[in-house]
Amino acid sequence: MRSDVLIIGAGPTGLVLALWLAKLGVNVHIVDKTSAPGTTSRALAVQARTLELYRQLDLTDTVVTYGHKVPAVNLWVKGEKKAQVQFRSIGSDLTPFPFLHIFPQDQHERLLIERLEKLGVSVQRQTQLLGFTDEGDHVVARLRGADGVEHDWQAQYLAGCDGARSLVRETIGTGFPGGTYKQVFYVADVAASGPSLDGQLHIDLDEADFLAVFPLAGEGRARLIGTVRDERAEHAETLRFEDVSERAITHLKVDVKQVHWFSTYRVHHRVTGHFRNGRVFVLGDAAHIHSPAGGQGMNTGIGDAINLAWKLATVLDGRAPDRLLDSYEAERIGFAQRLVATTDRVFTLATAEGRVADLVRTRLVPTLMPAILHFESAREFLFRTVSQITLSYRGGPLSEGAAGDVHGGDRLPWVAVNGSDNFLSLNSMAWQVHVYGNASDALREWCTQHSMPLEVFDWHPQHEAAGLARNALYLIRPDTYVALADSAGKPEALDIYLTSKGIKLPTSRAMSSASFDNGARTGAAHES
Repeated sequence: MRSDVLIIGAGPTGLVLALWLAKLGVNVHIVDKTSAPGTTSRALAVQARTLELYRQLDLTDTVVTYGHKVPAVNLWVKGEKKAQVQFRSIGSDLTPFPFLHIFPQDQHERLLIERLEKLGVSVQRQTQLLGFTDEGDHVVARLRGADGVEHDWQAQYLAGCDGARSLVRETIGTGFPGGTYKQVFYVADVAASGPSLDGQLHIDLDEADFLAVFPLAGEGRARLIGTVRDERAEHAETLRFEDVSERAITHLKVDVKQVHWFSTYRVHHRVTGHFRNGRVFVLGDAAHIHSPAGGQGMNTGIGDAINLAWKLATVLDGRAPDRLLDSYEAERIGFAQRLVATTDRVFTLATAEGRVADLVRTRLVPTLMPAILHFESAREFLFRTVSQITLSYRGGPLSEGAAGDVHGGDRLPWVAVNGSDNFLSLNSMAWQVHVYGNASDALREWCTQHSMPLEVFDWHPQHEAAGLARNALYLIRPDTYVALADSAGKPEALDIYLTSKGIKLPTSRAMSSASFDNGARTGAAHES
């Protein structure tokens, strides 16, 4: 039995990787040791960058429709709301999704599985990876099925999406340095009422232990997330909701009607030393794990999957050398390391003990945060960071040039003009060229000859405000990041770039099979 890619683990990271690969025509096999998808989850937030990328699989509208938009975050001290930060005014000119979106992981997984099955790929359940060997030109994995029978599976590449205790990571020996937080986290899904059940996010700053009320879709539904570090943390396995509920009830005035789910867990902050070893890759929690501060974990794993998927598809199709796959680690490991360091600092600051820390949390933060966020630059920085739209691969092996404020490796700036935006063509999962202003005849001819989609946008002040350069060319990767920015707009720059990276463009037929009927044009220049 064999496939192009064998994926171990059917959480969001593994499912997204399988979905992207299947849509790109790759023969994929995905296994998971559990008997069924999870019915509970810790991950809630779907950030703006993930929603942007989900447009490529027509997932975004469903996620937005069945999730919950969070309009604001409120900070509480001594049982009273002391400050509020509105999301609506942050990021409205940066992304089509300027909000924090709540879509629980269990619902998320069910949606991904449903879409994957429509492509003819089902998760093989109750199947455990026992071990594998990298044979140089393929990987042989030993699997044990639901019937207890062991068998070998051969694949060109193996992707470990098997979580923090990853056997894939342990087998390739890349380590998992870091540490474990002393606090025990708890989560509780509740039916409740009260002033903090208003569809917004509420955070209590009174104590060193973290506590937040996250809204869920539906009236009176919320998730409580908190920590404990006292003697209760020594017996986490015996903790009940009643042991931790008093603070939510008294500080945030939550009137709990029913507890649907309660769980405790410990959190680590770790990043593996390498994301690739030969024909084997690690993604998501198998590669990096950190504090849930900022709702970054699941989104980062999904970002790993999308980054790797198009590269695997390109190499398997013979349109790029194997070295293209080295760029997966080069682009993702630095971001993971910075993210773990940042979430660790934020969480450590938020949960620090002592009089000074209490003063900072209860007096300075409620006073200074609204004042700081009064400045547009501060609001934009916060939103860009949390939403992951600031993530850049500048300086990476696939990033070249600069035009205006946009460099190779940057996320293409989103620009909306007269009710239309420049992200529509990005749904195609294909290489393409963008020009804002006028495209030369030479560039148009080159794009036609090479079956390269060319998007030409009339120049508007909004493009300049977003940092784009007039008449420059921007070569966009299949994962919607800028590969090459050339201010002169000359097609020679495309030849040099593609030749230096060893990348061959797909034929018109291949591009058509990888594209959606969403406005992307194949093999011809056109005006937008």
